[in-house]
Amino acid sequence: AFGVIADIQFADAEDGHDFGGCRRRYYRHSLRLLREAVRAWADESPPIDFVLQLGDSIDGQNVRRGEAESALQQVLAVLGELSVPVHHAWGNHELYNFSRARLVDTGLYSRPAGGSDGPADRECHAYHCSPAPRLRLVVLDTYDVSTLGTDPGSPRYQESLRVLREKNPNDDLNSPAGLEEPYFVAFNGGFSQAQLEWFNEVLKFADENQEKVIVMGHVPIHPYASNGVCLAWNYEAALSVIHSHRCVVCVLAGHLHDGAYCLDSHGVHHLTLEGVIETPPESNAFGTMYVYEDKMILKGRGRIPDRVMHF
Repeated sequence: AFGVIADIQFADAEDGHDFGGCRRRYYRHSLRLLREAVRAWADESPPIDFVLQLGDSIDGQNVRRGEAESALQQVLAVLGELSVPVHHAWGNHELYNFSRARLVDTGLYSRPAGGSDGPADRECHAYHCSPAPRLRLVVLDTYDVSTLGTDPGSPRYQESLRVLREKNPNDDLNSPAGLEEPYFVAFNGGFSQAQLEWFNEVLKFADENQEKVIVMGHVPIHPYASNGVCLAWNYEAALSVIHSHRCVVCVLAGHLHDGAYCLDSHGVHHLTLEGVIETPPESNAFGTMYVYEDKMILKGRGRIPDRVMHF
C-alpha cells in the first residue's frame, strides 16, 4: 500500500485564484491538509510502504515573496514525520522556485545516490526502484525538456525554447490560445530522447522479470487523462515506450487540479489526481492505493473518489 498526493502548492499567503481568476486557491490551508494526510497514512493498518508526492509541493509565488526555501522546508518537515520513503516528482512550481541544479541539493531529489538507477544526466529527476517483489516504480521527469529552472544560456534551455516556439507563436508562452496543439505551453514540458531510451530499457527489464510497473510523473501523458492543455509535449513518445511493453499497469500524474482518469487502448490505467491547492479547507485530496496481484484499489479522501483498477 502507498499514499498519493498532488499539487499541494503551499505558500504562507492568503487565499488567491488560479491564472484565469475564477478558481480559488487555498495556499495556507494546503499545509494543514497535508498534515491531515500524513496523520491518516501514519494510522494505516497494515502500514503503508511509501508515499508518492506527484509534484508542485510549493507554489510559484514563494520565489517572489523570498520564501521558497522556508516554504519547502515546512512541506518537507511534515512529510518527514512519516517513517516511510517519499518519492517526489518535479513539477512546474518547483522549477519556478528553484533551478534544476539547486533542486538536486534539496529534499525533493529522491533519486537514489550513485545514479545507476536513473539516466546519465544527474539533473534528470527520473529513476526506478522495486518497493516490493515483482513490483517496480518508475519516476519520470516530465520537465527534462523545458525552459523552466534552466539557465537561458544553456543548450537545454535553447533546445527547449526552440521546441516550444516551433509550436507556440504566442507572445505569452503560457497561453494555449489558438494553438492546434494547446499543450505546447511553458508550464508543461517533455522528455529527452536519453530519458525515453532509459525508460525503454527499464520496462524491458521489468518485462523479462515479469514485474508489474507503476509510473509516476507530474504532467499527464494521455490526452484522455488531461483537459487537452495539461499534457506532456511529446506524450506520444512516452506512450509509445509504454505500449511496446506488457508491464505497465498504471500511470499516476498531477498538474490538472480537477483530476482525470482513463483506461487506454492497451489496458493501462492513467490516473490524474485532484490537487490539494484548490481543495476547500473542510475537505481534502489524498488517497491510499492498495496493490494486489490483479488490481489496484484507491481509497480516496475528500475530493478524490475511490477507484478499482483491474489488470
